[in-house]
Amino acid sequence: MKLSKIFKNINIVDANFKIDENKEVKRIAFHTDDVVEGAIFVAIKGYITDGHKFIKKAKELGAEIAVVEDFVDVDINQIRVQNSRIALADMATNFYENPSKKIKVIGITATNGKTTTAFMVDSILKEDKRNTAIIGTVLTRYADVKIPSVLTTPESLILQSYLRDMLDKNITDVTMEVSSSAQELFRDKNIDFDIVTFNNLGREHIDQHGSFEKYFHYKSRLIRYAKKDAIAILNADDEMIYSLKDKTKAKVLSFSLENENADFGISDLDLSTGKGKYTFNINRDVELKDFTIKKSSISIELGSVGYSSVMNSVVAIIVALCLKIDSNVIKEALKNFKGVERRFELIFDEDFKILDDHFANEKNIDATMETLEMMKYNDLNILYAIRGNRGVEVNREITERLVKWIKILKPKNLSATLSRDTVKKKDKVTEDELNIFKSILKENNIDCKIYETLEEGINNSIDLLKSGDVLLLAGCQGMDKGARFVKEKLLCENKVRDIEGFSNRIDNRIC
Repeated sequence: MKLSKIFKNINIVDANFKIDENKEVKRIAFHTDDVVEGAIFVAIKGYITDGHKFIKKAKELGAEIAVVEDFVDVDINQIRVQNSRIALADMATNFYENPSKKIKVIGITATNGKTTTAFMVDSILKEDKRNTAIIGTVLTRYADVKIPSVLTTPESLILQSYLRDMLDKNITDVTMEVSSSAQELFRDKNIDFDIVTFNNLGREHIDQHGSFEKYFHYKSRLIRYAKKDAIAILNADDEMIYSLKDKTKAKVLSFSLENENADFGISDLDLSTGKGKYTFNINRDVELKDFTIKKSSISIELGSVGYSSVMNSVVAIIVALCLKIDSNVIKEALKNFKGVERRFELIFDEDFKILDDHFANEKNIDATMETLEMMKYNDLNILYAIRGNRGVEVNREITERLVKWIKILKPKNLSATLSRDTVKKKDKVTEDELNIFKSILKENNIDCKIYETLEEGINNSIDLLKSGDVLLLAGCQGMDKGARFVKEKLLCENKVRDIEGFSNRIDNRIC
């Protein structure tokens, strides 16, 4: 593409050479691994390192132009811009010819549940025989492409390249998780969202953004910047989220799990088996641009477990209704959807149940334990993988919330693991983290056996189970390999009736 087209509508502050607008460029790169002969290298200032330090290497690899915020002492043509991240997003949009304008794009943001909501939406769209794509925390997937994710929302250049390829492969609908970081760092800049959702809000990622107010500011950009003919779906039960109804040009639709004042709600919720059954209510006629969603009710049976799945499914249903998808298609898709790995995932359900949850923060813990409180079972057993290398305060908060629920649910057995056999150095539990966990349990007179390895913790926890019991595997990185050990243990001891189904479920995981 010619330079004139790549830099169209980009504010160039200065340049140390005369720009040849007719020069052809093969590639844009922001990482030296992607530089080819004749490339433009965009120097981004990141949290950990500064791309300006790698301009010399980029030149050696063949880059002919560097886009910078500050000129550097390297013999290469340099174009200075005010913000190289914004410039990268705009250049990428131009280079890949703004593909999102030709695809239906659904953007989902939330503190918890973005991934599950996105997968639910994608499942409904697939059930409706659409050519779909999903971009999020677990992976990017479309057509014959499956790429494990590094970031929840990819960098702008990568994102635009994905969307271009999706368009070329005839993808019609893209469901995309949009993180607060992506919005702060302009990764989602220029994405033409048709539907945006803000599901819930909790006090996570505050350290990254500096304050809760800044976290909300960046997270809410998805709604505040939505285009006039977009649809914005807001949680009316959260005052801060619902306040955005007056700060967006989009058509606002609301949902509530607590009252009937919103456009959409639920009633008759049953979580006794762990899998939600409820009535989804369209509380009034909802006028959209080309059609009306009529006041009515839909009986929903979820194939996935957990109270949080109920809220996530409500958002997914609203998205589907806005896309004019038939209610029977929605019902069938949600009944067949079995959940996302490690999000209150039911990995074994025969003589006893084994649930696997990433237990990342207080809000997530509450959603998990609230579901267990509504479920019917004999005895509860918990194996918790202590969070490693996240600091004393994070572990204090999680342990205190765990203690609160232990007092309510009264599990028969509580154990913990340091997962020394599976975690890498960056996730290793420190002595201080282990000590704060032990001291809080001791203060509350709670017994807990602590295992050095995840495998021993899994094996011993399963040995304690009786018919009708539930085992909760809880924890983030330290529990990622838990399902693998569950499979080995249960198959070895011939405790699985549906061997093929159970094995396929575990084997198909990303973790």
